[in-house]
Amino acid sequence: MPDSMRRGPYVKTTALRRWATTTVAVAATVTLTVTAAAFGGALADRAGAGSPAAAQHVSAADAADAANAAAGHGHWVDTWTSMPQLTEPGNMPPAPYTQDGAVFADTTLRQTVHVTLGGRTLRLHLSNAFGGAVLPVTAVSVARPVDGRSGARAIVPGSARQVTFGGRPGTTVPVGAQMVADPLDFPVAAGETLTVTIYLATGQQSTNITSHPGSRTTSYMLRGDHLDDADLDGAASVNHWYFLSAVEVQAPATDRATVVLGDSLADGRGSTDNGDDRWPDRLRARLAQHADTAGTAVLNQAAGGNRVLNDGLGPNALSRLDRDVFAQPGVTSLIVSEGVNDIGTADATAAAQQAVTADLINAYRQIVLRAHAQGIPVYGATLTPFGGHQYDDAAGLREASRQAVNDWIRTSGQFDAVLDFDRAVRDPQAPRRLRSDLDVGDHLHFNPTGYQALADSVPLRLFGPGAR
Repeated sequence: MPDSMRRGPYVKTTALRRWATTTVAVAATVTLTVTAAAFGGALADRAGAGSPAAAQHVSAADAADAANAAAGHGHWVDTWTSMPQLTEPGNMPPAPYTQDGAVFADTTLRQTVHVTLGGRTLRLHLSNAFGGAVLPVTAVSVARPVDGRSGARAIVPGSARQVTFGGRPGTTVPVGAQMVADPLDFPVAAGETLTVTIYLATGQQSTNITSHPGSRTTSYMLRGDHLDDADLDGAASVNHWYFLSAVEVQAPATDRATVVLGDSLADGRGSTDNGDDRWPDRLRARLAQHADTAGTAVLNQAAGGNRVLNDGLGPNALSRLDRDVFAQPGVTSLIVSEGVNDIGTADATAAAQQAVTADLINAYRQIVLRAHAQGIPVYGATLTPFGGHQYDDAAGLREASRQAVNDWIRTSGQFDAVLDFDRAVRDPQAPRRLRSDLDVGDHLHFNPTGYQALADSVPLRLFGPGAR
């Protein structure tokens, strides 16, 4: 069964510009001034973060970063992303963390993220893209999880470091905006997992909040201020991310990122909770094994139920290019891997399927056109089989649409390269269906072996430093 579909207001945010839709006005992304908490020692005193000494440190660190960038010694590159979405009722935090008109009041929220690239200095992004009110964040820390595991509740004692915003311990994120934290001196290795803990004293005064429901990663919440606690004993848990939208690192000038624009197949439905075995994760693991591709981050900007043409669970792919691709630092390539939900949710009539096929092809052209205008090559993935799933109609009209779209992806020459996912995972004896050993059981999504097969089919030569 596909992830549920929901139409909702879509907010696009991108650096130093204001975007709007018919329903939501979007505040600009704000990049804040620089400070760095020293690596080692105990968590800094929150009250002292805005002192004159801290402000002097801000100026010195800012100048150093600017000098390094000007000299070509490094640049900011996203190492992890999570596509912001409007949180559906079924994905809201459990009671008492959701109340009438308020969420996460007097609550500590602990989440883990699995980064792709490493670096000595990092910055967090907090998103309020879909919030119905300002998001007042009291304090934030970054730490190392026990055993380095995704989904870990406890952190390594003494590893927590304070995150600041303009030299202050907290921030207020305007409606529709995101905030980029100050650079933090916190060395992180490629493939490492980080713990981000947020304390919200008053919570967000709305039940419209920003999250990524399909995290496949366990997060924890506990009443009270437990930012400094090594373990959140007694915390409630959910497999969703809230408010976090990106982590970036100061990386060598040769490091870069590829974005995956996708649906539940990239978001990892059927993968292992806390296992980091979605196909973008597995692709990154392959890239890390070779010197010429190890400097490529893989940024998963996918959501279950997402569609190219119309809003589903999350805004449509065409409308989120600016926010999820072009606004991300260090991006040098784009993988487009969605369209199945467009075909599967269009009526199983000849007219409807002819229309969605033509519209999808035109949308792919638009994505390529806009990405090329930014100097970004685009790799198109063929649509994988769904025979036996509810999308598969008896007359085979949707299958005919899938075949027509795949034929265009393979032969049109519009994409800079083709990732033939269909060929990699279809059953040779029944090409309308997935191989049974790769199928999670619903005949649409993959098990971890299937996601590995997708990752293994991607040519690594597309991601070397000279591939742009």
